[in-house]
Amino acid sequence: MSDLYEEVCAWYNLYMAWLGAARGKRGREPAARFEYHLEDNLLQLQEELQGKTYRPGPYDSFYIHEPKRRLISAAPFRDRVVHHALCNVIGPPFERRFIADSYANRIGKGTHRALDFYERITEANGRKGQERLEKLRQADVALDKVRHYLRLAARWKWLSGGQYRHAAAMAAEVGRLLGGWIKQTIDALGKTT
Repeated sequence: MSDLYEEVCAWYNLYMAWLGAARGKRGREPAARFEYHLEDNLLQLQEELQGKTYRPGPYDSFYIHEPKRRLISAAPFRDRVVHHALCNVIGPPFERRFIADSYANRIGKGTHRALDFYERITEANGRKGQERLEKLRQADVALDKVRHYLRLAARWKWLSGGQYRHAAAMAAEVGRLLGGWIKQTIDALGKTT
């Protein structure tokens, strides 16, 4: 067994994975049922993982209607423990290699950080004159960082050619819009002076 796989199967890691999977869900029936026989359940998972007999269970599918109707497929609680166990071990080495502007499923990132760029644009929209120009230029610097990270990600093969072309085209379109807003603001400032 490889060192990383042994770490995934380690008792301490499985226990920490249970804590992570149970966070915010300890009052719910699947988490409570798993916790009721916690040691037995963790030992069973450990044996299955070490013996390479572990198989994921069937997903529970249901619809939510906020803000629109969407199908949600939720993994069984014991599978969520395995997901956490795996991410506890392989997450840190991958985390160091992710580009700074990659936000999905990352600790301390999330969609709120992705909105920072758009927040600058929104702030610029509510400003006039020189303040507006400054906010737009800050957004332009942020977009340059995104372009740089995209090029690095493509060079290091973290993105496929198609993924890079798609992301670069989207960044270019945003750049054209941003450039037009900067030009309009500069032109407006020139007319008022």
